[in-house]
Amino acid sequence: MGGSAKLIPREAADYTRLSVSMLAKLRVSGGGPEYIKLGRKVIYERDTLDAWLASRVRRNTSEI
Repeated sequence: MGGSAKLIPREAADYTRLSVSMLAKLRVSGGGPEYIKLGRKVIYERDTLDAWLASRVRRNTSEI
């Protein structure tokens, strides 16, 4: 874990403007931001969320 702020799923959902349930679905299906699993706890790093959000930027609707 780096020096980035650590966020619990509720905080990560607020930060990304996604729902907590959508983040949970992305953890199951893949394609979501990387996360850290500590026992039953899930932690997101803010830098990882920023990188994931940046990777989602599109110029038009025909981009994959």
